[in-house]
Amino acid sequence: MVIMDTVQVEGPVGFTGVGLGNFDGLHIGHMALLNTLIYESRMTGLSPAVFTFTKHPDHILRKDLYQPLITSLDHKTAILSRLDLDWLFLQEFDEDFSRLTAEEFIGRVLLERLHVRLVVVGFNYRFGYMGRGDADLLRRMGKKHGFRVIVVPPVQVNSEIVSSTLIRSYIGQGNMERVFQLLGRHFSIPGRVADGRRLGRELGFPTANLYPDPGMALPSAGVYITRTRVDRSWHDSVTSIGLAPTVRDDGSFSIETHLLDYRGDLYGQEIEVSFMSRIRGEKKFDGLDALKKEIGNDVAKTRHYFSAFPCP
Repeated sequence: MVIMDTVQVEGPVGFTGVGLGNFDGLHIGHMALLNTLIYESRMTGLSPAVFTFTKHPDHILRKDLYQPLITSLDHKTAILSRLDLDWLFLQEFDEDFSRLTAEEFIGRVLLERLHVRLVVVGFNYRFGYMGRGDADLLRRMGKKHGFRVIVVPPVQVNSEIVSSTLIRSYIGQGNMERVFQLLGRHFSIPGRVADGRRLGRELGFPTANLYPDPGMALPSAGVYITRTRVDRSWHDSVTSIGLAPTVRDDGSFSIETHLLDYRGDLYGQEIEVSFMSRIRGEKKFDGLDALKKEIGNDVAKTRHYFSAFPCP
């Protein structure tokens, strides 16, 4: 797989099948699209490719209404790299690119640079200046220029159409079981461990203070059963998200993860916290003794969860 900017670098020599979209979250609806793309491309001798953006277009188009991301760019790239794709095109969406009309995008990008013979999009895909391009325009242009268009219908789970917006809503509610159903995997937050107050160590529950990429969607404040990746190994863990009102009053938001039975220094390391289930909401306790007792209860519930649902 080659990752490249189509504006700066020439595209592939052969013909391609291209999946178009923002693919934030890479949920089960996106995966249905990508599986269709890969299957149809391989069946017809095309190189399967994905064209997406380094940043969500709303960063430019709707700065005041921008929605937080479900997956960071690095995380999205890592997931896509595990698929049977030949090409991944990451395009910077800037002011100049946003002014391309739908017809210009098809001509300059899809035809001239990507040599497209198949385009696969979702049912609600919009593109081009002011979002004026849609599936009907792609079909008309496909007949004119010799490429096929497949529009993937919506995927539903329990009568709800799977979408990134819906998943963000469930993340915000802390409903991680429902998020799992819609994503097809557990929601996770990668980030770097930074030094903190080390209060958890004093309480007997050392924590890793996680600093994720800015703009990421975050679960609602509370305590969660999680698994945490360190290098290539996953560890059972319990994670607190919120303002930590018992020990802080500065209004700062934190993500603190305690890895069960882990011994080692995590400061400065890149880790990934995967959210399984919400234990409780955030509370303010009368003192550190009460906080320590509740953390002990959270750890006990986490151990019980993994004894009932062991992970490899």
